[in-house]
Amino acid sequence: MLITEFDHSAKPSGELFKYFLPFNPFMTIVSLLETILPYISGLWTLPWIIVGIVVSYLLAKPFGQERINKAMKKIGLILLFVFIPLLMFRLFLNITFGRKELIFTGITFVVLSFMYLLAYFLGHLESKNLELKGMKKRIFLKTVLTNQGRSAAFVGGALLAIEAWAIPAAIYIAFVGVGLFGVIPYVLSVMHKHERKNNLKKESSLLPWYLKLYPWYLLSFIVAAIIVHHRTRIDIAALGDGGTVLHFITALTIPAALYYVGSGIHPTDLKLDEIKKMVLPQKNEEKRDFDWAVGRNAFFTTMVYTPIILAVVFTPLMLLEIIPRPWFAVIVINSILPITSTNMFLLPYGLNPKGTALSITWTTVISVPLVLILIPLLSTIL
Repeated sequence: MLITEFDHSAKPSGELFKYFLPFNPFMTIVSLLETILPYISGLWTLPWIIVGIVVSYLLAKPFGQERINKAMKKIGLILLFVFIPLLMFRLFLNITFGRKELIFTGITFVVLSFMYLLAYFLGHLESKNLELKGMKKRIFLKTVLTNQGRSAAFVGGALLAIEAWAIPAAIYIAFVGVGLFGVIPYVLSVMHKHERKNNLKKESSLLPWYLKLYPWYLLSFIVAAIIVHHRTRIDIAALGDGGTVLHFITALTIPAALYYVGSGIHPTDLKLDEIKKMVLPQKNEEKRDFDWAVGRNAFFTTMVYTPIILAVVFTPLMLLEIIPRPWFAVIVINSILPITSTNMFLLPYGLNPKGTALSITWTTVISVPLVLILIPLLSTIL
C-alpha cells in the first residue's frame, strides 16, 4: 500500500477544501500543510511531468525556446543547491545506520559501479559497430557513459512515500547524486585532459566551480544529518511543527523537479519520423544520425539491458531471502528510471548535446508509465 510519512494514506480527501472556506476557525498553517502533503507525495507527483511539458511548450510560443531553456537551467540550479540538499538532510535525519543500512550502502555502490561499467562496455561495442573513430568516438563514449545517470531524486523520489522503501531509496538517491556530480565529472575531466594533451581537442571546456563543489556540498548535508541523528537521536517527528514545515518544504522538491524534467521534453522529438530514427539506425556521417545513434544507444542501455541484467541477478537473491524485498524493489525500479535531465549540466565536458536531450526525452516517455505500474504493483506483492 502506498503511504506517506504523516497520515499513512497517499489518497487525497475532501478535507483539503475546508481549509479554503472563509474565516474557518480550525485552520492552522501546520494542519493545512499536513493535509496538502499527500498531494505532493508518491505517485501524485508524477503528473507534474505532463505539466512541465505543456507549460514549457506554451511559454515557448511567445518567449522562444532559448529563453525558456535558460530559465529552466536556473531553476535546475536552485533545485540542486537548495531543495535536494534539504531533502537529503530530512531523509537522513530519520535514518539510524545499522548493519542492514551499511550492507545496502555497499550493494548500492556495487550496483551503480556495474551500471556505469556496463554503459561504457556497450558504448564501446556500439562505437565499433558504427565505425566511429577519433574525437567522434570519444564524444560517443563520454555521452553514453554519463547518460547512465538516472533521475533517482526526481522521478525516483516517488519511492520515498512508501515507508518500507524510504530508507533504501534515500541511500540510493544520495549515492546517485554523488556519483553523477562527483565521480563521473572526475572521469570526464581525466578524459578531457587526455584529449587536450593529444591535441584531440583544443578548447578548454570544464564545469564551473559551483558544479565541481556540488557533490561535497551535497555530502555535507547528508553527513550533518547522520551526525545530528546519531548523537541526539533527533528525527523529523521530534521537531514537532518545525519538522512538518521542513517535510513540506522538502516534499515540494519532487513535483518541482518533475516539472523541470517535463520542461526538457520537446514534442517535436516525438514525431513518427523521429521514432523511426530511434528504431532504425543508419551509418552515415550526417550530424542528425550521429545524435540519434547516441540517443538510441543510451536508451537501450538504460531501458533494456541494465534493468534486465539487474532483475536477473537480484530476483533469485530476493526469492531466496538473501536480500530484503524493499531492497529489491528500490534497485529494480531505479534501474528503469529515466536518464536525468541534470546531465545537461555536464555538456561542457564535451558530451553530445542533441543525443543527450533525445535520450532524456525518450527514456522519460517510456519510463514514467512503467514506474506508474511498478510502484503500486511491487508495493502490493512484495
